Amino acid sequence: MTVIIDYGVGNLFSLKSSFAHIGEEAVVSNDIKTIKKADRLVLPGVGAFGDAAALLRMHGMDEVLREEAKSGKAILGICLGMQMLFTKSYEYGEHNGLDLIKGSVVPMQPLLPKELKVPHIGWNELNIRKENALFKYINEKDRVYFVHSFFATDCDEAVISSTEYGITLTAAVAKDNVMGTQFHPEKSGNVGLNILRGFCEIN
Repeated sequence: MTVIIDYGVGNLFSLKSSFAHIGEEAVVSNDIKTIKKADRLVLPGVGAFGDAAALLRMHGMDEVLREEAKSGKAILGICLGMQMLFTKSYEYGEHNGLDLIKGSVVPMQPLLPKELKVPHIGWNELNIRKENALFKYINEKDRVYFVHSFFATDCDEAVISSTEYGITLTAAVAKDNVMGTQFHPEKSGNVGLNILRGFCEIN
């Protein structure tokens, strides 16, 4: 069973529908007992890092996620959920993340060519840097859907794919059983479904 963590932000039900489409039982829950019984966890997220991190702490989910990560359970962060896996974010201030993956989240706007707009919205190719279970059913240059204004940096050892938008952006990361995608698999058609399928096969 996959549990999609409900802490007040995220595309919970579109994610649940995507898992249903590939035949995976997925439950949306903020119940700690349910989370601990899960085979794998998904941390979604949309909105501002500081607000989302505060909600995680308020629900006691930050420590639960650290414990479950330490136990070896597969965890997938999506979009803002991926960003919260990192040590810090500099989105409208400085905020502590879960520190499950070393690195920082920074604004892309100062680094982009002036003609490119922020947020980065739309379909971009994946440049696969390392083999990973998430990519079992997809190929180099497959396209996925992004919506973001900040990106992860100082995390080269964890980067498993990148994309180009004026600069090279971190697209997906993994450190052992903890993984994240900056893009939205649930909005990425068959490629996204195949990424979720690969995640569900992680024991």
